[in-house]
Amino acid sequence: MSRTLQLTEQLISRPSVTPEDAGCLDLIASRLTPLGFACERMDSGPDTFRVSNLWAVKRSAHAKAKTLVFAGHTDVVPTGPLDQWTQDPFTPTHRHGMLYGRGSSDMKASLAAMVVACEEFTAACADPSINIAFLLTSDEEGPALDGTVVVCNTLKARGERLDWCIVGEPTSVQRTGDMIKNGRRGTMSGKLTVKGVQGHIAYPQLAQNPIHLLSPALAELVTIEWDRGNAFFPPTSWQVSNIHAGTGASNVIPGACVVDFNFRFCTESTPEQLQQRLCAVLDKHGLNYDLAWTIGGLPFLTTPGDLVGAVQTAIRDETGLDTELSTTGGTSDGRFIAQVCPQVIELGPCNATIHKIDECVPVADLEPLKNIYRRVLEQLNRALA
Repeated sequence: MSRTLQLTEQLISRPSVTPEDAGCLDLIASRLTPLGFACERMDSGPDTFRVSNLWAVKRSAHAKAKTLVFAGHTDVVPTGPLDQWTQDPFTPTHRHGMLYGRGSSDMKASLAAMVVACEEFTAACADPSINIAFLLTSDEEGPALDGTVVVCNTLKARGERLDWCIVGEPTSVQRTGDMIKNGRRGTMSGKLTVKGVQGHIAYPQLAQNPIHLLSPALAELVTIEWDRGNAFFPPTSWQVSNIHAGTGASNVIPGACVVDFNFRFCTESTPEQLQQRLCAVLDKHGLNYDLAWTIGGLPFLTTPGDLVGAVQTAIRDETGLDTELSTTGGTSDGRFIAQVCPQVIELGPCNATIHKIDECVPVADLEPLKNIYRRVLEQLNRALA
C-alpha cells in the first residue's frame, strides 16, 4: 500500500463532520514536524462550535525564498442516511478500483497527497529555495467564520508573505488534472422584504398586496444583463432562491413578501455596483422595502504566471493532459486566501461524488495527484535556485 493511500484511509477513518476535526490535524502535524515544519494551532470559535486550524511552515535558509502554501480542510459534510451507504462512511472500503468513504474526494485524498509530496520533496532536497506551508481548517464545509479567514487575518497582521497557494479542492472532471480552478466567482445574497397592507381578500381596495406590487420589479430584474463576463468568467448571474408570503389562509392578503436571492458575480462587477443597480429597480417601481445584504466572498482570479505555469507543466509531465483553466462552480476558502496571497489555484481529484452517498475516489489517481504536487514544488524550487 502506498503512503498516500495509507494516509488517505487514516484520515477517512476519522469522522470529522464539520466543525469536528477528529484528530486529523494532529495526524498531519505528526507527519510534518519531523520534516522541519513549525506547527501552530490557531483554533477559534465558541465552545459550542470550536474550529480547529493549523498553520505549519518549513522555512528555507535562502534570504529571497518565496512561500508555497498547501491549503485545505479536514471537515466533511454530514453522511446523510446511513442505511443508504453501501458501507460505513468512515470505514475506508475498496471496490472496483475505488476508495469509498466520506471525505475521500473532498478532500482527504488531496491532504494526504500534499503531505506525502512534501515528505518526498524534503527527502530529495536538503537545501530548498522555497518556504513550504500548510493552512488547514475544520470549518470549510460549515459557516467558514472561524477557519481559514481567521488564519489569514492573523498572518496578515503578522506581515507574513504568501506567494503561491494550492487549495486541494476536488476540481477534476474525468481524470485527475484535467481541470484546475484559477479563480472563483464572488457570492452575495440578499433578503428583500416588500411591505404591503394585510387585509381580507374580498376587499382588495382596503389592502395592498406586496406580491402584486413586487411582480413588475421582479419581472424586470430577471431580464437584466448585469455584465458580460470576461475571458475567465461567465457573466454575473442573479437568481431567486425563495419567495414566501402569506398567513397560510387562502382568504388573507399578506402584509409582506420576502424574497431570498443571490448574485454569483465576476470581476467585471463590484458588490456596490450590483447593490445600486438592484435598488434602482426597486425604487423605480415605488416599493416600500427593507433589504439586508450578505457578501459571502469576493471573486478572485489568478492569471497565467508562475503558479499556473508550474501546475500546468506538472500535470502534463505526470499525466500527459493539457489541463483546462476554469472559474466555474461554487465558492471555496480560496476567496479568503486570495486576500493575502496573489496567486491561488485549486487542484484536486475528480469531483463527481463529492457530498453524495457513497463518496469515492479512484485509487489509481492518488499517486499521480501526489506526484503533481511534488513536481510543482520541484519546479518552483528550481526557478528560485
